[in-house]
Amino acid sequence: MEKIRVIQYGCGKMGKVFLRYLHEKGAEIVGAIDGNPELEGKDAGEVAGLGFKLNVPVHTDADSVFESCDADACIIAVASLMEDMLPHLERAARYGVNAITTCEEAFYPWTTSPAITNRLDRLAKETGCTLAGSGYQDVFWGNLISVLAGATHRIDRIEGVTSYNVEDYGIALAKVHGAGLSKEDFRREIAENDSLPSYVWNSNEWLCSQMGWTIKGMKQELVPTFHDVPLKSETLGTTIPAGHATGMSAVVTTETYQGPVIVTQCIGKVYAPGEVDRNDWVLKGEPNTTVQIACPATVELTCATLVNRLPDLLLSPAGFFTTEKMPAAAYRTYPLHLYVR
Repeated sequence: MEKIRVIQYGCGKMGKVFLRYLHEKGAEIVGAIDGNPELEGKDAGEVAGLGFKLNVPVHTDADSVFESCDADACIIAVASLMEDMLPHLERAARYGVNAITTCEEAFYPWTTSPAITNRLDRLAKETGCTLAGSGYQDVFWGNLISVLAGATHRIDRIEGVTSYNVEDYGIALAKVHGAGLSKEDFRREIAENDSLPSYVWNSNEWLCSQMGWTIKGMKQELVPTFHDVPLKSETLGTTIPAGHATGMSAVVTTETYQGPVIVTQCIGKVYAPGEVDRNDWVLKGEPNTTVQIACPATVELTCATLVNRLPDLLLSPAGFFTTEKMPAAAYRTYPLHLYVR
């Protein structure tokens, strides 16, 4: 049985981890793409810090990479919103290559970007490939909750709080969170932007779909976070002045016709010294259950989830296929291709 042939699309902070995980899980890396001209021609093994070459150069011309290799799948880690992801996912679909992305909106984009998602769904069905979004939220905001629900008699309310450092993810995520903006710019560009879904908006919808709940109503509040002294941001390449947004806190409330209410808070910001990631959930009903994940390594957990999802991606129907319809994310003990039957 042949190895799964993968293109790594985006070789920045996340991409470096993906390249190593793919290699260590027995995938064959056949292409590497990144928009940074400084990476043009560099070997993917060198970029990933493997200590040896993979004989796969990074290219800025994405089409040339797709045209020059016979890939089964690609991992796309370049943007956070479907509008920005459209050309990249469309490119993969046009070449008939299965694609899974870290794009947070792609986790469940059917209502926040319906036109784009349906356009991609149709194209992927025409070319016989599967498109999906996954990441940290696939397990820690999704499958973890539904597994806990399986041990619950009655659910009245689900509350979740998650926090992560935008410095770990790159410029696209930092900008979506309003990091570095003045209070007025944050209000205009983020808080009052109706077309800007917070990440837990999409994960709440994903969870309702998996649980079989019909959404009665949703609302979100986007609030900037601040620090009392300037904070240096390597990702933004600047120092955020005191009084400017270091990121944001998004609170999304989802009411269902079946009764349960989901209230999730997503905090993404440039961390001050001593701040750490968190992932806390409470299921209220009979019985009550509280789960706290101490200092989750969100970057590594995101990358591992996508790599572990590759066999599921290849076994899923053609089209845009969100992961609540796939089996629960699973640990892959053996090389990835051994899970594709």
